[in-house]
Amino acid sequence: MAAGSDNTAANYIQHHLQNLTFGHHPENGWSLAHGAEEAREMGFWAIHLDTMGWSIAMGLLFIWLFRKAGKMATTGVPGPLQNVVEMIIEFVELTVRGAFHGRNPVIAPLALTLFVWIFLMNLLKLVPVDYAPELFARLGIEYMKLVPTTDPNATLGMAIGVFGLIIYYSLKVKGVGGFAKELSLTPFNHWSLIPFNLVMEIIGLLVKPLSLGLRLFGNMFAGEVIFILIALLPFWVMWTLNVPWAIFHILVITLQAFIFTVLSVVYLSQAHEHH
Repeated sequence: MAAGSDNTAANYIQHHLQNLTFGHHPENGWSLAHGAEEAREMGFWAIHLDTMGWSIAMGLLFIWLFRKAGKMATTGVPGPLQNVVEMIIEFVELTVRGAFHGRNPVIAPLALTLFVWIFLMNLLKLVPVDYAPELFARLGIEYMKLVPTTDPNATLGMAIGVFGLIIYYSLKVKGVGGFAKELSLTPFNHWSLIPFNLVMEIIGLLVKPLSLGLRLFGNMFAGEVIFILIALLPFWVMWTLNVPWAIFHILVITLQAFIFTVLSVVYLSQAHEHH
């Protein structure tokens, strides 16, 4: 490939991986970023409008679908939507029963929300990579990254939310003293090893949200990059590779939603356990 083609391919990839960013620029004030450099200069408080918009849209879709299924529920022959919703609820219920060993009415609804919401966000990956950018470009919007879970801000945001619940239930169930004792006397129950225990336990605690968020982001981002690279190939090669990869990715997007949900439930189960 020639140097010019290399530059074109690089620009194409960068464009498709760039979020629609809104923030305060030192020179332009509050505005949309016109490239990765401007987005970086906006700093920490810049907002990825596409990530926010599509994640909220998928959350509303989840609420609408399940509300509709609830209204259409019948004791007779169920419709397709009711069947699917009941299967998902039963699947999540069985998962929670196997992974959560405490008693908390919040955990099952939380697990259901996480699984379906993440699955719907991941499902946007099956939309061809050029459709959204081209459509929104015609509307005057320069960037549009469709899949929220390819943005670490979204995945780490959900993981931090789960982490907040872990801390909350650890303190609620065990008390401040019990939680402090767990951190300082685990795994070695001796006062002389308290500093070592604290370092190990605090690191283990902080790794939980990082592993949750980065695992989901890494898998989805890698899949997105591969879709973009396939889109750069000649038409006949593109469709030869794109269809099998998309079919395989149906398994990936479901598996990643399941892994995030199960690990969240396991971590919350540990927060309810007394050592």
